[in-house]
Amino acid sequence: MSTFDIDEELIRKLARLLDETGLNEVEYEKAGERIRLNRGTVASATAPAAAAPPVTVAPAPSAPDGPPAGAVLSPMVGTAYLSSEPGAKPFVVTGDRVSQGQTLLIIEAMKVMNPITAAHAGIVRQIIVVDGRPVEYGEILMVVE
Repeated sequence: MSTFDIDEELIRKLARLLDETGLNEVEYEKAGERIRLNRGTVASATAPAAAAPPVTVAPAPSAPDGPPAGAVLSPMVGTAYLSSEPGAKPFVVTGDRVSQGQTLLIIEAMKVMNPITAAHAGIVRQIIVVDGRPVEYGEILMVVE
């Protein structure tokens, strides 16, 4: 049986990272041992997490210096995927008519696949995000009008 030595300084650094970035959770892995901090809890885990419930992102309002009307903003930091698996048909393409709640893309964050769904019915006018690329919180992913 192996023991897991708690590195208190590492935990403090990760906690500061949570505060500085506004994230709710951060995970660190080294040599097969994993530390996950989640606002107020610290846990170690060895199994991958299950898929997350869909995230519906309300379109951004139009502003002169802000995102265009209908912009779908990233609700988290992660990696964006336009299809369910490599080589599969994308969830949507430019010109597609989408319904409220329809999956537009997936953002992988901390090994959890988070479906991003349409907040309203409309037409996909522009896909800005690139498949397999990192995205930041608040980044414009696509425009659905």
